Amino acid sequence: MKVVVAGAGIGGLVTALQLHHRGIGCVVYERGDHLRELGVGINLLPHAVAELAALGLLDELDRIAVRTEELIYAHRLGPEILRRPCGLAAGLDQPQFSVHRGRLRGMLLRAVRDRLGPHAVRTGCPVTGFTQSNHTVAVTLSDGRAARCDALVAADGIHSTVRHLLYPDEGPPRWNGITMWRGATDWPGFGTGRSVLIAGGTPAKFVAYPIAPDSALTNWAVCVATGRDGDPPPMRQDWSRQADPARVRGALRRFRTPLVDHTALVAATAEVFEFPMCDRDPLPRWTFGRVTLLGDAAHPMFPMGSNGAGQAILDATALAESLAGHADVAEALVAYEDERLPVTADIVQRNRTGGPEGVIDLVEQRAPDGFERLSDVADPAELDAIVTGYTQASRRLSR
Repeated sequence: MKVVVAGAGIGGLVTALQLHHRGIGCVVYERGDHLRELGVGINLLPHAVAELAALGLLDELDRIAVRTEELIYAHRLGPEILRRPCGLAAGLDQPQFSVHRGRLRGMLLRAVRDRLGPHAVRTGCPVTGFTQSNHTVAVTLSDGRAARCDALVAADGIHSTVRHLLYPDEGPPRWNGITMWRGATDWPGFGTGRSVLIAGGTPAKFVAYPIAPDSALTNWAVCVATGRDGDPPPMRQDWSRQADPARVRGALRRFRTPLVDHTALVAATAEVFEFPMCDRDPLPRWTFGRVTLLGDAAHPMFPMGSNGAGQAILDATALAESLAGHADVAEALVAYEDERLPVTADIVQRNRTGGPEGVIDLVEQRAPDGFERLSDVADPAELDAIVTGYTQASRRLSR
């Protein structure tokens, strides 16, 4: 069997590793000419780390990422709402990691080339179309060549070409009215030195956490409502779009963060990136014969609960297991979809209402000007139920 994967992002590269792990041939076609280590920070939750650990990548993760110890939810004006241990500190079998997205992608790329060969990932080769029969798929590349395979897996992101071919009338991604600014710079540690701070709910949020075990590199994000939910996106969602720092400075006045001097942190950052917070409506199906979708091509979601990369990693595992366990490729892809589509559609909808960060929204709705005693605002058990319910939903498989 041979599989073509469109897109060398986190989902596409993990798919290649999972297929190889099960003896299935694979080649990855990437539209970009160069695979640079771009981006800022992301979190890998333990359920995703478990899949990478099963591929023998835990030591590599420890070399590039920080083992997260605690998550702090706070009101945007400073008072703490909830503090929870993470990963091993929470008694789970696997750690949680905070990591630079580009370094993670670079680590996965090296693993793919080491295990599958130096030509397993081919850059400057965007997938532009496909035709299929009962027995094969002919994948068209931008230079007119055709790559024949048994299955095409589109992991080509929120602006997926393959998804557009399958759903040509879908239109652009859906914007929720929130603009995100992000950056990373060296900064003194806070909390335990392995803490994640999320201050503020959906309309105005500040996030900070360390992302490198060998330096003080700290990721931050500022999210502020600049439009209305459902407005057309003001710009294309692009990880490398640089921002006017003055726009971020104006947004910072909304926050008080005793743990971190957020104003100085942002001012110390050389490059600031800007993009609208977008997702897409869940699809009725991902699979058409021998072609299917994966990761952000299948279920782009708002970045609540640190779940985008993790769900792509779970997709990759489920896809590889299904292809290895079925004699018929089309049946395997349908089984993969049956397993993963309901779960991810649920998470997309949960993220639209804040995901686990709904605990902050709830408190800020009841106490917009802050509080002295949390018990006057919310029952801790009520808050814990929001976070725990989301965690259980993001871990589960439909099988």
